[in-house]
Amino acid sequence: MLINYVRRGEGKPLLLVHGLGSNWRSWRTVLKPLAAERSVTAIDLPGFGKSPSLPGEVSIRTMSDAVSQFLREHELLGTDAVGSSLGAQLVLELARRGGVVGAVVSLGPLGFWAGWERQAYWASACFWWRMARLMRHSMPAIATHEWSRGLLLAQLSARPELLSASHLVEEMRSCAASASFGAMLGGLVRAAPMEGIAAGRPGKRLVIGWGRSDRICLPRQAERAQRLFPDARLHWFERCGHYPHWDAPEETARLILKTTAD
Repeated sequence: MLINYVRRGEGKPLLLVHGLGSNWRSWRTVLKPLAAERSVTAIDLPGFGKSPSLPGEVSIRTMSDAVSQFLREHELLGTDAVGSSLGAQLVLELARRGGVVGAVVSLGPLGFWAGWERQAYWASACFWWRMARLMRHSMPAIATHEWSRGLLLAQLSARPELLSASHLVEEMRSCAASASFGAMLGGLVRAAPMEGIAAGRPGKRLVIGWGRSDRICLPRQAERAQRLFPDARLHWFERCGHYPHWDAPEETARLILKTTAD
């Protein structure tokens, strides 16, 4: 399975896995401080960025299989891993399988829905996808204004003023061009409930990070995540939305480096 990736820095290996509709560039707010201390591999998931789509089923299971294969091929099995949103759910799945990744930082993981929250996520993601496709040609002009960036990022960020116009344009264009966005979204909303890791099971360090102002994965879902992963440490990001690495990049980088330290 061909997966596009970039590698930055030297040191202990670290894998970065982006969210739905994004690509490896979503991490550029934290890439420099991480690469100063780690050998960072940031991937494009299959069907996103420059990676070709998976044949057949598109789901957390098949995405996890593809990433596991990538790690084997690049002699990175056991590497520490960080994921955001979709990527956060994926690294939890890899941690649950055992022997695939080392320490894990999961930022705003999907999949801990109850009742109407699953459909609310579907509606929100569809809205973002449609907006990205409708506005992809006019996005550079729209992104130059702080007020319009705030409107577009209202669901994702509690501090949209921190995100540059070029970053927003990149995110919207990536979302619009994602070959697997629709298939992956359908796989997420149809998926069976998340499975966890039993308390006391030997394993690596696991931190689940959540934004206090997350409007995609509501903060109450963090309690469900911790019930399924009882040995995980829950880290709250104040004044942060769904992407802490956008709203609090320095805090996010510190958390990642501390969790993945020897």
